[in-house]
Amino acid sequence: MRKSNTVTTFAGREKQMEQDEPPLSSGVIYDITPKIKPSKKQNTFNVMSPSTRAFIARAYPNVTDEQWNDWTWQIKNRVRTREDIEKFVNLSNNELAALSKMGCHAFPFAITPYYLSLISVDDEKSPVRLSVVPTAEEYEVAEDEAEDPLGEEDSSPVHGLVHRYPNRVLFLATDFCSTCCRYCTRSRLVAGVHRENKRSHWEAAFEYIENHPEIEDVLISGGDPLTLPTQTLEYLLSRLHKIEHLKYIRIGTKVPAVLPQRITPSLVRMLKQYHPLFISIHFTHTDELTPETKEACRMLSDAGIPLGSQTVLLKGINDNVDTMR
Repeated sequence: MRKSNTVTTFAGREKQMEQDEPPLSSGVIYDITPKIKPSKKQNTFNVMSPSTRAFIARAYPNVTDEQWNDWTWQIKNRVRTREDIEKFVNLSNNELAALSKMGCHAFPFAITPYYLSLISVDDEKSPVRLSVVPTAEEYEVAEDEAEDPLGEEDSSPVHGLVHRYPNRVLFLATDFCSTCCRYCTRSRLVAGVHRENKRSHWEAAFEYIENHPEIEDVLISGGDPLTLPTQTLEYLLSRLHKIEHLKYIRIGTKVPAVLPQRITPSLVRMLKQYHPLFISIHFTHTDELTPETKEACRMLSDAGIPLGSQTVLLKGINDNVDTMR
C-alpha cells in the first residue's frame, strides 16, 4: 500500500478520542490512552437546518442542541416500535399491519430521530417513508426468494469475509445499522445492537488477507462500519493499513444520510490518517440531501477522502430520471 510518511503506528500516535462514544465491552483488542482531550463541543457535529429545528420543536421539544447533535443520543433514541412511530407519523393500515407483526424473527425496524425528521407525516408513498417504514408486503415471500440473495455465504472463506472477485474482498465489520432500510440485502445479518462477538472474526479475516497477496482492495461494510466506536474502527483501519499488498481500502456507509451527526471532527481526523481511503455513501433519494448531509460530506471531502454514491434502484422511490440525475 502507498503510505504517507506522516502516518505513525496506531499504538504510537497521540490521539484525540471521542468523548461521547458508547462504552466498549471488556474484551477489547487494543489499548489507547488519549493524551489530548479536546472539549466535547469541538468534537460535535454542529449543523442544524431550519427544517430540523422546526421538527425538533414539534416532536422533541425538550431535547437540547447538544443532545440532538450527539450521534450516540441519536442511536439510543431510535424509533423502533409501532408505539414509537405512532407518536410522529399517521400510519396507514398497511403499515400498521406490518408493524403489528414485528417480533424477534422479523427484520429489525429502526430509524434515527434525525432521519425521522425527513419522513412525511401523512404521505405513506413518500420516498424516505417507503424506504424505512415496514409494509405488509414484507411478509409475502416468494418461492424463489433467498435469505442471502447475493450468495455471499457461498463465497465466504472465513466468517465475515466475502472473497468473490480475485483481487478484492468484502469485510463485514459489524451487523449493526443505525437505520434499517427495508430493501436491505443483508437482512439476515442486521441486528438491533452492536454484537461484540462479530469482532471475534476480525483476526481470522486479517490473516486470510495477509495470506492472499492477490487481494488489493478491501471494502469494509456490514451493517454500517461508521457506527463503530472511533477507536474500534481505527484498529480495523490500522490493521489493514499494515498489509503491504493492499492498495485500496473502502468504506460502505449510509451514515452521512441517516446519521450525519456521526461525522465529527475527531472521526475525520482519524480517517484522514489512513489514505488512500475511499467512502461509498448509500443514497436513496434527493430528500436525503439536507444541509446536515452536505456538511458531513464536506468534512469527509475536505479530509481528502474521495466520496462515491451507491444507489439501489427502487420502484416508486427513485425509479425516474429526474431523481436519479
